[in-house]
Amino acid sequence: MQLPLLDALARDDESRTLDAVCLGRAGLDLYARELDTDFADVTGFEKHVGGSPALISIGMAKLGARSALVSRVSDDVIGRFVRQRVEDYGVDACSIALDATGTRTSLAVTEMRADNCAVVIYRNAAADLALEPGDVDEAQIAASRTLVISGTALSTEPSRSAARRAIDLAGRHGTFVVLDLDYRPYTWTSADEAREVYSRVVRESAIVVGNREEFAVLGVPESAPPDEVAAACLGGRTALVLVKDGGAGSEVFSASGHHFRQGVFDVAVTKPFGAGDAYLSTILAALVNGVPLEEAVRRGAASAAIVVAGTSCSDAMPDSQQLEEFLASNS
Repeated sequence: MQLPLLDALARDDESRTLDAVCLGRAGLDLYARELDTDFADVTGFEKHVGGSPALISIGMAKLGARSALVSRVSDDVIGRFVRQRVEDYGVDACSIALDATGTRTSLAVTEMRADNCAVVIYRNAAADLALEPGDVDEAQIAASRTLVISGTALSTEPSRSAARRAIDLAGRHGTFVVLDLDYRPYTWTSADEAREVYSRVVRESAIVVGNREEFAVLGVPESAPPDEVAAACLGGRTALVLVKDGGAGSEVFSASGHHFRQGVFDVAVTKPFGAGDAYLSTILAALVNGVPLEEAVRRGAASAAIVVAGTSCSDAMPDSQQLEEFLASNS
């Protein structure tokens, strides 16, 4: 099944020197060294890049796609480490600004368990939420096939205005907007404000991705069947809705009425997070290379499985060889 949107994404265009510009947070993740160990007994942690937009840009780059990240990190050893590591993965990091106003790069500290995994996230004066409209480069947006917006970037100012400028520029230059709902209630003033902001951006997005809890911010009950979830988004510019459902896999709906379900791959899970970022990054990397939709989503599910079986998110994102080997052994 091939949609006009997908044909446009894969069309040769020498002016499009980037496949994706990802906008939103980049942070530091500290993963417990010991698996299945209570936090009190963990003896140390490994540091890695975190934050959904950063991980999506990394996942795409590792698969050979051309990605860039627009963000802010604190002007200190942590922020500089994160920016350098993002660049080391092959992501264009020129739009990751060092913020010296007293903000801090977000931090996640985790256990490593398949179930009941404790994660503590520090988002006090988060540097990425200090992103300003002036940080968004019009030429960079115009040169990209897609703009990937993290919903968290919409939660407060000045980051919301920066995201709005990027979306407006994308519309002006024919760059397709991909909205990763990434809804975290604690970052918003109210659910009503979140619903109003999200609803507007959904109407301007070509692709919308989220889990059942995240789609509820649009006013769709969490218990609603997936087709009702998709119906709340399809129309206007939205051509594709991907509804993630954890261990049940995902369902994909198109504006043309095409619908299918993708299951998960059976792996030994070490942690529950990172799957969604691997899923989306791999789907986008496949679609810009002309891979048919159902195969692109199957590849996304495979990457998700690889990451939840790994001991990090950024390093666990597969490259093309690792993904092909996994698919060959799990066909």
